[in-house]
Amino acid sequence: MSTDIELSANVIAERAPGFKPAVGMVLGSGLGPFAETIQDPIAISYADLPGFPKPGVAGHAGQLVLGAVGGTAVAVMQGREHFYETGKADAMKTPVRTLHDIGCETLVVTNAAGSTVEAAGPGSVMMITDHIAFTGQSPLFGEEGNDRFVDLSQAYDPAHQTALRDIAKANEVSMAEGTYMWFCGPHFETPAEIRMSQIMGASAVGMSTVPEVILARHVGMRVAALSIITNLAAGMSDVKLSHEQTMTMAAKAANDVQVLLTGFLENYGNG
Repeated sequence: MSTDIELSANVIAERAPGFKPAVGMVLGSGLGPFAETIQDPIAISYADLPGFPKPGVAGHAGQLVLGAVGGTAVAVMQGREHFYETGKADAMKTPVRTLHDIGCETLVVTNAAGSTVEAAGPGSVMMITDHIAFTGQSPLFGEEGNDRFVDLSQAYDPAHQTALRDIAKANEVSMAEGTYMWFCGPHFETPAEIRMSQIMGASAVGMSTVPEVILARHVGMRVAALSIITNLAAGMSDVKLSHEQTMTMAAKAANDVQVLLTGFLENYGNG
């Protein structure tokens, strides 16, 4: 019997014969419009892709868009499934492995996050250089074989980080850098939890991304990741935290993220 990965890859092959993307992308809350920049797009609803998530969060369109940006063939996921929606850390296993199966050698992940650093305020962009999986969960629970013991010492590809730094500098985009800490959600963190995360070295907190990164590294994909900072974390300001605020601030920083992603894809393969 065919797996969901094989079935989804077959659907993609039928809709886009001969298409082989080099880069897979997962767009977080408010970043779906990036897909509008894709040339000659072919959109496939997640409903037509076995094992892909059912969109359940505002700002997540729920479709895979195939095409090219900056001369690089891409497969862009508009939306993801979060751990808090199902309680399953491996909810993104089929999508990530399908992207790898159809040819993606790199996964670029974006998200909306809260900042634990005053200097990186709402509407700014942070490149993730490392992460803390605070949930204690792994998308590799139940995997077999020695390859499940994945080396995450360079989970975020150093060459991709250098490329993003160069693009930010060339385009005068202010880009912070730091460690992302994965909380389970869907509730926001408490002020005490944020103080703890600061002590542990986290620069931003959020409810996604880490499972996709682990899954990508498990199959040998290189990874780059960007966070849109939508708020200062709990206890750092008087602003009430909400998903509506997340969407508003994600839109504010969307242009900077688009510049970074477009530049990355234009120069992909040079480093």
